[in-house]
Amino acid sequence: MRKRLAVAAATLGIAALILIFSWWPRASAVPSDGQPARHVSTYVWQDANDWFGGFSGLELTSDGAAFYAVTDRAYLVRGSITRTDGQITATTIDDHRQLVDRNGNTRRFPHDDAEGLALDGQGRLFVSFEGAQRILRYDDWEANARWPSYTRAWRALHINGGLEAVAVDAAGTLYTLPEGVPRGAYEALVYRRHPQQKWQQPFTLPLDIGYLPVGADFGPDERLYLLERKLTTLGFRSRIRAMSVTEDGVRDIETVLETPRRIHGNLEGLSVWQDSDGRIRLTMISDNNFWRALPTHIVEYVLIN
Repeated sequence: MRKRLAVAAATLGIAALILIFSWWPRASAVPSDGQPARHVSTYVWQDANDWFGGFSGLELTSDGAAFYAVTDRAYLVRGSITRTDGQITATTIDDHRQLVDRNGNTRRFPHDDAEGLALDGQGRLFVSFEGAQRILRYDDWEANARWPSYTRAWRALHINGGLEAVAVDAAGTLYTLPEGVPRGAYEALVYRRHPQQKWQQPFTLPLDIGYLPVGADFGPDERLYLLERKLTTLGFRSRIRAMSVTEDGVRDIETVLETPRRIHGNLEGLSVWQDSDGRIRLTMISDNNFWRALPTHIVEYVLIN
């Protein structure tokens, strides 16, 4: 029995090392190879607080100077970003809080697995939750949750394949996509909610094998930017596609960024904004799954075409 336990422990140890290796980004230059997006900076974000880590959602203000971020344990953070010569050189955490429900109560797993974050023109935050699938609205920093609405179709989503991405357009229409795709399917379900209406599932979005949606944001050009991730045996790859959204579907889909394996970590949050030079910037954050040994990166690219 002891021998079997020792073998099992060794096997688990090796598996853990392989997993950590696959999540750890390698220290190498980011190739540009003619893509529309050019790497600008990768910033290591660190903090000693116990709640820090596991970031899956990110939103920047329109000038890129302030940010909101949400963790997989439903902590919301706000702060500011300092750039020198266009590169991120510092971050400041101004405040943090644990998200609460409409009654002001915190919730435990699976109700606290916040994944996506969206910021509308009125300064309201929308948070998508995986596990107990739902989207909640927070009207200001101190507010309790408001429930925009809910669709029973989300009950069919897998606990670890739910509402990863949420985005809101200039008209206040919400869009969300689950990460999970049924076996054999090549389209992601897109859910939409116009203001004061119920959730609909009006169209699907074509996917490539292995890439799954994890983050989304509408850019200043009114196009939807979708962050997708692909997990391979040698680490993560990330991709961003931009597209125009109509009432009946998406069109003009363009891949603006596709990274090699392990150039970055597990990028899950995406914010799209315009800098002072009029260029669109793509700012992302990595989820370290609360492993202190793994860094949290804030990664930034700029569109050059």
